[in-house]
Amino acid sequence: MPVTPSKWIVQALWTAVVFLALIGLAAATRRTVVLFSPGTLSNAKSPAAGLDAGFAAHRSLTLAHVLPGMLFMVLGPLQFVRRIRSSYPWLHRRTGRAFLIASLIVGCSALAMSWKMSIGGANETAATTLYGVFFLIALAKAYQYVRRREFVLHRQWMIRAYAIGLAVATIRPIVGGFFGVALARGQQPNPHEFFGTAFWIGFTLHSIAAEAWINYTRPAMQASAA
Repeated sequence: MPVTPSKWIVQALWTAVVFLALIGLAAATRRTVVLFSPGTLSNAKSPAAGLDAGFAAHRSLTLAHVLPGMLFMVLGPLQFVRRIRSSYPWLHRRTGRAFLIASLIVGCSALAMSWKMSIGGANETAATTLYGVFFLIALAKAYQYVRRREFVLHRQWMIRAYAIGLAVATIRPIVGGFFGVALARGQQPNPHEFFGTAFWIGFTLHSIAAEAWINYTRPAMQASAA
């Protein structure tokens, strides 16, 4: 008999998802504010000032990424709320379409950014290209399966896609950790040296977490679908 996922695990997962979504939303909001008001949130001596200048040099592409990224962070968690899916299927379909469109824009713009304005060089470009392509494939598979009304497989590919997109929020504290280690050693942080590694760590952790959750909940979801 399929085992119902533990309540405390579900609560812990939801807490983590909402927390990361808020981090992602805050990061996108900050980037938008800085683009429209250069120098507002960072002084010239801050390591973030150099990063802000790099994004400002590609303002249109950055906005094409962060603005739909806000929608991605807000709508993403709603796609997995069972009460909305069961009680308000029309709302789930409409928000799902908006989420899919925003995700496609986020994914395509991320690939463009990884080749035009990579901070961590080839290492970062490799990570963002690999996982960016996988993100778009996951979205396509999720759409394909929902059109076929194969909802278990649709759910699995949506989890994979959202996990990859949400990883950009986890990458923020990882980058902060690299900054902290450099400052603790009395060194000037150089984002070019560790941005690529931070992206690999963040994306890989989220991919592992997504597959672990899919495998953990698969028996219950298959029984529910049946």
